[in-house]
Amino acid sequence: MPDAYEPTERTVPTRSKERAAYDHAMVHSILDEAYLCHLGFVRDGAPVVLPTLYARLGDRVYFHGSTGSRPLRMAGAADPGLAVCLTVTHVDGLVLARSAFHHSINYRSVMIHGTAYPVTDPEEKRTSLDVLVDAVVPGRSQDSRPANPRELAATAVLRLDLNEVSAKVRTGPPNDEPEDLELPYWTGVLPVVKSYGAPIPAPDLAPSVAIPEYLTGR
Repeated sequence: MPDAYEPTERTVPTRSKERAAYDHAMVHSILDEAYLCHLGFVRDGAPVVLPTLYARLGDRVYFHGSTGSRPLRMAGAADPGLAVCLTVTHVDGLVLARSAFHHSINYRSVMIHGTAYPVTDPEEKRTSLDVLVDAVVPGRSQDSRPANPRELAATAVLRLDLNEVSAKVRTGPPNDEPEDLELPYWTGVLPVVKSYGAPIPAPDLAPSVAIPEYLTGR
């Protein structure tokens, strides 16, 4: 199996082509570090972009929602499948240059083009829902009640194969113009770091239930 995705007309950027990457390891690491994506599709001739949770399992990503949601209904129509563009972005730093024009951000992003299909196999559906829960909080799927038949019937899952994929990354300091190097303005990178606060128990949680270790270590 190739260790890189084949570039296509849609996955080769028109600007900063040197920042594009197609190797599996980079794409997967960017996807696995996040759980929120933006899902774009066309509805009634107009573009729509929705934030939604997702998870990667192998060479697929899964996302879910109510069976009544518009994109999930569209994907399960008589001609199944929904043409989508899914994006994931990490902001790693604010790049502060001497000139306003050269301010930027350091980031890692992935863009996926393809057709999303409904997951109809019961076992795949259960597995994908567990993966979605664990993508947000690793270990949580084994520490909560699984969905019952009524809840499974009310939940739709879509899968999107990782075929037409690209990553794009910016790292490093600002790119100031040579004539600006003597200007008396601070320049550099302000790192952006994701962090979690202390867990807040639900008001009706029994005092005897301890905070699980997978939360205290976040």
